[in-house]
Amino acid sequence: MTIELKKELIAKFESGTCISDLATQYGMAKSTILSILNNEDIIKEANVAKGVTVLAVNRSPVIEQVEKLLLVWINEKQLPGDSISETIICEKAKLLHDDLKRDSPGTSVQSDEFKASRGWFDRFKKRSGIHSVVRHG
Repeated sequence: MTIELKKELIAKFESGTCISDLATQYGMAKSTILSILNNEDIIKEANVAKGVTVLAVNRSPVIEQVEKLLLVWINEKQLPGDSISETIICEKAKLLHDDLKRDSPGTSVQSDEFKASRGWFDRFKKRSGIHSVVRHG
């Protein structure tokens, strides 16, 4: 479930729709709806790229911005039918990070440690919901 969908669900609840109606409408358990509503403040504050499904804790704003820009870039590349590999995406992420870091000096120490590793890539894929990426090649 995307963050956008969670925000929509919260908005409907605040406009007066009851939890059982939301559960029926979205095909979810009431406990799932309640969990989303319990995290309402965090979800409302989240400023994530379109399609992101998981909120990560303790992430630097620079990394968030890198992932937003990376998703836009991936979508632009895939529109004409270009295939993109993990290596290309990681290289682009490093370039974006370096550009953002250079443009905004004085960012946190965490932003200096960005390596665009395989682990980061796997988590990025999971967070963003991208599927059509070639692992090698």
